[in-house]
Amino acid sequence: MAEYELSLSPNLTIDFSANGDAEILQNVAMIFASVANSCPMARNFAWDGSVLDRPQNLVQSVFAAVIMSALAEYEPRASLVQLLPTAVDDGTTIWKVKVKTNE
Repeated sequence: MAEYELSLSPNLTIDFSANGDAEILQNVAMIFASVANSCPMARNFAWDGSVLDRPQNLVQSVFAAVIMSALAEYEPRASLVQLLPTAVDDGTTIWKVKVKTNE
């Protein structure tokens, strides 16, 4: 079991030959980058984007619960350790995520 910190940005590069922990971390990043109904052949994949319409003070805790559920379903080899939002000047949020691989 290893712990990794990811800084998730909208620019995700896919390595189709990834394996081991690199594959797990790439899958975690893909889950964060995808919103439910955005993947044509898997409409339920990832997380429900309606969480972002919640009040600002609730978003982090609700988002953590939603992401933990998505990780348990779509990448059970990883578990969420920490989730921290980082505000950017343009009003967007980049999430810093600490995950633990279960292999």
